[in-house]
Amino acid sequence: LQKVKNDLEMMLSSVWSKNKQLEEDLKREQQWYEEQKRIINTLNRIEEEAKPQAEHLHKIRGLEELHNKTLKLKAYKKELLSALGEFLEKHYPLPQNGKNKNFSAEPDVQLLTLQDILEILINKLITTPNEPYVTINESFWPPYIELLLRFGMALRHPEDPNRMRLEAFHN
Repeated sequence: LQKVKNDLEMMLSSVWSKNKQLEEDLKREQQWYEEQKRIINTLNRIEEEAKPQAEHLHKIRGLEELHNKTLKLKAYKKELLSALGEFLEKHYPLPQNGKNKNFSAEPDVQLLTLQDILEILINKLITTPNEPYVTINESFWPPYIELLLRFGMALRHPEDPNRMRLEAFHN
């Protein structure tokens, strides 16, 4: 019996030491768990605070991209208009005195170039699409008007032959 008692006491002391060790491990694990919860809460709070800033930055980035595209389009438009101007100047110059027998020697009015006529028609079509007609006056050289009408680039007003508009190719 003494031997059994000694064995049981030894076992009891080993169980107590094991129990103490497990309690210490449990405390450490609980502390670690609490730290992890605090870290997660802090990270969630930081994420919630950063969301509006991220959305704002995303909007700003989108606006910057849109602005850059607009600038590129404006540069491209300028390049196209200058190329169109060069082409029209080269192939459709204004009449010069003495070279054209159908044209009077002293013009009373300053004639518009074909590029100016096209710009007037384009601007009128874009600014007032419901009333795109332009009144033809003396500054419009008749061969240019005839050219635009024959090639289907412009249309006369159905009721007033002194008005014309650019064909709406974009529709």
